[in-house]
Amino acid sequence: MVIDGLTHQIMGLEAELSERFEGHPDAEIITSLPGLSSVLGARVLAEFGDDPTRYVDARARRRYAGTAPITRASGTRLVVLARVARNRRLFDACYWWAFSSLNASPGARRYYDAHRRKGKTHHPGAPCSRQPLGRDPAWLPRPPRVLPRGRRLGRVC
Repeated sequence: MVIDGLTHQIMGLEAELSERFEGHPDAEIITSLPGLSSVLGARVLAEFGDDPTRYVDARARRRYAGTAPITRASGTRLVVLARVARNRRLFDACYWWAFSSLNASPGARRYYDAHRRKGKTHHPGAPCSRQPLGRDPAWLPRPPRVLPRGRRLGRVC
């Protein structure tokens, strides 16, 4: 009885959210991205904001989301760390966006499958996982990844 009532309330909230989100001028652009529907797209839009001048460039947007790695070089060591200071709600939305893009984008699926064939687990194989986007949902700290000097992580999404 209670579960039915909650289910109907959730469906009503989802319908109202979708209706309001679809009335936004950027809704068509956001939902055209693989893996973003009206609910997850509204969540990403709400966390990023809709002011086009808020971020200087895409790098600033990535830093705010917490998906840009921090690289520290010292002597012969190059350490790539996950960003700790970030918007956790946006980071979580980006995690689910990457996860849902596996079904929506053939390119993301190929990238994920290639990493799984190399023996990687699910999270490191998730799209854009060379950044902390594919981390554990509990946001547990990972040990830093130490690379020899001059070696790079490779392509960053």
